[in-house]
Amino acid sequence: MCCTDMALAYVEAHASWGAANTKPSLGRDHSAFVAVAPDGSARAEFAVEGVRCAACMKAIERGLAPMPGVASARLNFSDRRLAVTWTREAEPDVPAILAALEMLGYTAQPFAPGGLADAEAAETKRLIQALAVAGFASMNVMLLAISVWAGNISDMSPENRDLFHWIQAVIVLPAAAYAGRPFYEGAVRGLRAGRVTMDFPITLGVVLTLVMSVVESLSGATHAYFDGAVMLLFFLLIGRVLDQAMRQRTRAFAENLAALRCERATLAGPDGGLRDVPLAELAPGARILVRPGERVPADGLVENGTSDLDQSLVTGETAAVAVRGGDRVFAGALNGSGALTVRVTAAAGASLLDEVEGLMRRALEARSRALVLADRATRLYVPFVHAGAALTFVGWLAAGAGWHAALLDAVAVLIVSPCALGLAIPAVQVVAAGALFREGVLLNDGTALERFAQVDTVVFDKTGTLTLPEPTLSGGRYAPAALESAARLALSSRHPMSAALVAAAGPAEPFPGAQEAAGLGVRAVVGGVELRLGSARFCGAEAEAAAAVAADPEASVICFRAGDGAPAAFPVRQGLRPDAAEVVAGLAALGHRVLILSGDRAASVEAVARRLGIAEWEAGLTPQDKIARIEALERAGRRVLMVGDGLNDAPALAAAHASLSPVTAAHVSQAAAHALFLGRSLAPVLSVLAAGRRARRLMLQNLWFSAVYNVLAVPLAATGCLTPLIAALAMSGSSLAVTANALRARLATMPAPVPAAHRPTAPAPVAGTS
Repeated sequence: MCCTDMALAYVEAHASWGAANTKPSLGRDHSAFVAVAPDGSARAEFAVEGVRCAACMKAIERGLAPMPGVASARLNFSDRRLAVTWTREAEPDVPAILAALEMLGYTAQPFAPGGLADAEAAETKRLIQALAVAGFASMNVMLLAISVWAGNISDMSPENRDLFHWIQAVIVLPAAAYAGRPFYEGAVRGLRAGRVTMDFPITLGVVLTLVMSVVESLSGATHAYFDGAVMLLFFLLIGRVLDQAMRQRTRAFAENLAALRCERATLAGPDGGLRDVPLAELAPGARILVRPGERVPADGLVENGTSDLDQSLVTGETAAVAVRGGDRVFAGALNGSGALTVRVTAAAGASLLDEVEGLMRRALEARSRALVLADRATRLYVPFVHAGAALTFVGWLAAGAGWHAALLDAVAVLIVSPCALGLAIPAVQVVAAGALFREGVLLNDGTALERFAQVDTVVFDKTGTLTLPEPTLSGGRYAPAALESAARLALSSRHPMSAALVAAAGPAEPFPGAQEAAGLGVRAVVGGVELRLGSARFCGAEAEAAAAVAADPEASVICFRAGDGAPAAFPVRQGLRPDAAEVVAGLAALGHRVLILSGDRAASVEAVARRLGIAEWEAGLTPQDKIARIEALERAGRRVLMVGDGLNDAPALAAAHASLSPVTAAHVSQAAAHALFLGRSLAPVLSVLAAGRRARRLMLQNLWFSAVYNVLAVPLAATGCLTPLIAALAMSGSSLAVTANALRARLATMPAPVPAAHRPTAPAPVAGTS
């Protein structure tokens, strides 16, 4: 019976989940963790500890499915976040779910954004400490072991050999007891729940090796195997630490989304009084006050006030959007300069921010369904090693050998097999991650390399991805004095486009006493003359602004005026990344399909697509639209790499088969992406695809080597041809072999240069802000 079947049978044997005696005494009300959907179904999320492989994921999902009222249970393997949905007729029972998970061998708690950081940090610290202890013990014990090996073929006396064995025991036994805790605890937890996990054969091999080593030392035998046990723990802890580091990064998206959400709002009463209330008390029709610097707590319509809002969550627009009475605003938008009175149209649970979070959560849950190479290898490894060791022990006993000899050969089987397989994937990941880091790419997920290797379609967002994140002053000649004064005023502005004036004018100091006018611009009085920078209306420059827009319809315009002098209009836009054309041409030359999916205006997206030679593009897309397009591509058999940076790209980044985001992206997008890239160049898109293909080849080579090695080594160990000492040496040798092969991933990850025939001419700067 497989572990998932055992877990299912165990849960079905305890079907009375609602009984009072099955619920742990939690001492708190968990109703706050349950969200009720518009259709009446309830949903709660849990942070689950102890999930190590895909088999654990299946055990949990199949184990919770038979519970009364549970409609579905889906575990996100990337961040160990379990989502449980109850039917409309069922009463949500959080303690029963926690009790069920405990019976299955997992500890859990209701998920609270921001509440896992301390637990994650503590687990990472524990693993690093265990790795340090195992590494220190391994180095010292190997020095003693080499002395014993040399002494066994020279003139070492039995007394000295026994002394060296006991010194090894003094070092290894406490070190193994401490360093092996992550594996021992996992094995015990699984056995209590009736499951055999990946930790069990590791624990069994280490414990039996240590016990046999102590027995051999007591009997004055020639060999002891303390070094093999502690080295096995050291190598396996390397992989566990790397996995924990990758996993810790993937859990960040919930905290990042929580940072956009307001917990309270300022409610404006009918009499004009203001009252601070929890977000849950807001209802459609309520009037709320949003002060400068605050985030909008709920979707609504502006009744009074003007301001600039950062609404990149909706459109990807990096420039602040001017809003006034009648304009729609969305939860999570950051209010810039003016106070707004907003009438709520969608409150907590129904806002666009909630919808984006739901899209992201479902995309991550769907993404975690895929089994990667390491999971497949794990599923084969556990029964293979168990069966081999058990058959060896039983076979030798049946052949008339004593228990001592039979146990030695069984231990040899346990020792000889796991290390090459355990390092086959992590070794390549570490080396390839280092090579990509040197090229400005930071991997954000343990499955990233395998996913990049399978990509055949690349989808780009436009703003901040194909274009540079910072705006630049566009064309034209300007009076140096006007540009200098405008730039000094721009230093006092929070408008994103004002940075273009500062960059164009060079180093300067802001005017003293400059003040920002809500939703309009910045003013200052210098030498008795009022200087203004901001909108055309604010500067009385409507004609100049209209002329600038007519000359460049895709540019944003910032206006400047000094007293009664002639105003100036500065067109500002975002240029393409310097190598965007070469990268797109390189992708096409390699046979990849390239598209643009953007929330920006059609004219702006079309201009970029035309200059880059991208035939397929769509504009004005919402986060839902982007996910729908990506899912359609996936259903057509494509493997999509999404490259984006905005908050509105985060669900699409999570839904795509693979994803890449610039390090300047919104924090939510960074957390959703499989990798981040640094700098102004778009070349990392080519780098990750080349590195992924190379890494996958090396992973497969290592797995095949591990399989061949085990096919040869396990029978030799089972037939008594390998002592545990030789098995430990073979294990170390196989580990060195797969590590040496993995080092080939350090080679350049960039593909060959784009052929001249495919290389377009350098494009002109492109307008657009989204």
